[in-house]
Amino acid sequence: MAAPADPRRLCRLVQEGRLCALQEELRAAGGAGCAGPARDTLLHCAARHGRREILAYLVEAWDLDIEAANRDYKRPLHEAASMGHRDCVRYLLGRGAAVDCLKKADWTPLMMACTRRNLEVVQDLVEHGANPLLKNKDGWNSFHIASREGDPLILRYLLAVCAAAWKTESKIGRTPLHTAAMHGCSEAVEVLLQRCQYEPDCRDKCGLTPFMDAIQCGHIDVARLLLEKHKACVSAEDSLGAQAIHRAAVTGQNEAVQFLVSELGINVDVRAASTRLTALHYAAKEGHISTIQTLLSLGADINAKDERNRSAAVNRFLLLQRCLRVPAFGSEDGLLRASLLAGGTERPVWGCPSPLNTHVKQLFLCSDCTQEARPVWSAPSLR
Repeated sequence: MAAPADPRRLCRLVQEGRLCALQEELRAAGGAGCAGPARDTLLHCAARHGRREILAYLVEAWDLDIEAANRDYKRPLHEAASMGHRDCVRYLLGRGAAVDCLKKADWTPLMMACTRRNLEVVQDLVEHGANPLLKNKDGWNSFHIASREGDPLILRYLLAVCAAAWKTESKIGRTPLHTAAMHGCSEAVEVLLQRCQYEPDCRDKCGLTPFMDAIQCGHIDVARLLLEKHKACVSAEDSLGAQAIHRAAVTGQNEAVQFLVSELGINVDVRAASTRLTALHYAAKEGHISTIQTLLSLGADINAKDERNRSAAVNRFLLLQRCLRVPAFGSEDGLLRASLLAGGTERPVWGCPSPLNTHVKQLFLCSDCTQEARPVWSAPSLR
């Protein structure tokens, strides 16, 4: 009886495209049915690495099952489509592979193909009957996935073969326009604005608009497109009452903050409706030192109070109190000095003694920048 072949060695031969060596190994072993640790067959490996000749050899000489599923329920067609190997895709389709087979999370080969900028593979799958309207477990169809990658050719093709493909949203209410804006795909956004009929300020379940997505991710070119061609509302609020400037402060997008205030005229001290926080409060809570400096340079009020009567300087100190293991204090020095120079008038309540508290206290009490305007210590008790 022939000894079983080593699956790892066989897979390596497939990866390297060594057909002759693979043939010898399989003849010696008397079979090609061994599976790898993820239950990958040699067909999965050949399809993943684009080895069309080996794929054909395994199917035709050893009658391997082209519908074999691995641990993630991927078929060889999923592997070939996800890697953009058109010759392998065409071979498997020609052998009758199920075009809309589902892997884990309900992804079809067409969805996998749409994660790549490979129009030909997408066309081959659609021409063999792939359904662009099928959705995965998150509610994304192939058009939605293609909008994330941002290839305008694929988007136009999918609209040409399925005009309703754009009328979709995920389970959390996000549209392809949200997704393209979030990922900064300006060409895709142009196609979506030209060919689809999205509402100017369509919102997901968190209340985010595509304009907010573009701003909070720093894609100013996309934000301009949405303003110019879609008449997006710059002051739209999410479900917590936060506007685009607040979202930009949370994510530390300094250029977006500058764009909103300097070019669009957004009030730098505008408050979120429910929390009453300004952009400066949000930046301080997140510890974005450069964003704080940007906001201060734009005229943000360092002493603006939140609903608990705290300023941005105190919000930042509360964050520092929770980070007692921070090994270096250079950026915090810059923040506290900026606060004092900007006229901050609140004293944080010093908690239990610690190296960080001592360091921060020294900065407040002994900083050179207090010589001209020593702050007035009159803050309410913090809990």
